[in-house]
Amino acid sequence: MPIPAERKMDVLVALCKRRGFVYPDSEIYGGFANAWDFGPYGVELKNNIRDAWWDRFVRGREDVVGVDTPIIQHSRIWEASGHVQNFSDPLVECKACHKRFRADHLLEASQAEPGYDKERPANLRDIRCPECGGGLTDVMHFNLMLKTFIGPKEEASNLAYLRPETAAGMFTAWANIRDTMRKRLPFGIAQVGRAFRNEITPGNFIFRLREFEQMEIEYFVKPEDAPRAFDMWLDAYKAWVRDVLRLSDANVQYREIPDAERAFYSARSIDPEYLFPFGMKELGGLANRTDYDLSRHQECSKQDLRILDPETNERVLPYVIEPTWGLTRSVLAVLCEHLDEDRAPTADKEDDEARLVLRLPPRLAPVKAAILPLTKKDGLPEIARELATNLHRRGIVAEEDESGSIGKRYRRQDEIGTPWCFTIDHQTTEDKTVTVRDRDGMSQSRVPLADVPAWVMEKLSV
Repeated sequence: MPIPAERKMDVLVALCKRRGFVYPDSEIYGGFANAWDFGPYGVELKNNIRDAWWDRFVRGREDVVGVDTPIIQHSRIWEASGHVQNFSDPLVECKACHKRFRADHLLEASQAEPGYDKERPANLRDIRCPECGGGLTDVMHFNLMLKTFIGPKEEASNLAYLRPETAAGMFTAWANIRDTMRKRLPFGIAQVGRAFRNEITPGNFIFRLREFEQMEIEYFVKPEDAPRAFDMWLDAYKAWVRDVLRLSDANVQYREIPDAERAFYSARSIDPEYLFPFGMKELGGLANRTDYDLSRHQECSKQDLRILDPETNERVLPYVIEPTWGLTRSVLAVLCEHLDEDRAPTADKEDDEARLVLRLPPRLAPVKAAILPLTKKDGLPEIARELATNLHRRGIVAEEDESGSIGKRYRRQDEIGTPWCFTIDHQTTEDKTVTVRDRDGMSQSRVPLADVPAWVMEKLSV
């Protein structure tokens, strides 16, 4: 049965720490606010999502190539993109307790319409501090970029920034890729990497972090082809969410951003949103950025960033369609979607007990197969070790577990999302078969020991 939204985050956060998905960062020093470590299972889940994305959108397509650009780049990039001037959040501070809040979040919480922009600050006189009830200051704009310095002196000439998004590196690499890869429009550049934002109000576990990961594509097209390309990527986005992350349609919406809320350079934007336990929130984005980025970098760098159109023999400055997937947020959405609670039989077969189970899509599961010798003697652990070795040789992540009753071992594997458990018992020594137990239906059957690697590979390919 589904876990109620009001307790789901508490259950999930506790499970993530107990089972090695996500830990509080710097915990031995008392923790570091809103920073988290991805544990052994968490990093496997994150990497599995990343690898599935790369296989689908880069290796699986002829019109997308990959790139990996630095976290710290030339500071003029952020001047050209407008981040230095405009990348800020509207903040207010409580006059009593001096805590700071996002003005748009307070307005959203009070069900008020924002009704403001950078030239016309919001009127928050009717809203009180949610912590102590004190009055709030006028709106201040707080730049979100994290600063650093390159070189021995912390002076203005050495100022640099940790990138607030991965997109800029793909735009600055555009000319080199255009010249070396011999691609014709339309084609895209993909990147997976970390971005940094000095969020003043991070929270909701790993949803909003100061350091997070994105999976992003900049897809370059002729201006007249941009609407068609936008629709193509919207369909691709929906297929990814449905077929790979396996998020239910009831929990996902694709919100068309109205003109008044879009960035001034965007011809069309859609926010894919997921119904997290704390509300419907952004999972990624899809935007028609027109030629804004390339035109700005062309203007500021004095380099020709156009591309030759062989059909017209003219040089054109492409439009860019940008689908963005939040990798860290995708991990959270997958965990929220597939965490379930049901009943499982106990050893005496006359009662059952509650079990937590992560019904992760098998391809995304950190561990694909658990190998469980029924006892620690009679050669069963040796058979289990050999089977685990054979699975690892084929690139299948397997885990041996000899500790506790078979029921407790099943529960541990259910909680980390392992789709199949293979029990090595005394019958295995007689007929060379093992019991395979399915995570979701808890059904059991016998399969030949020698066929287990091929059996798992076939299941993973479905």
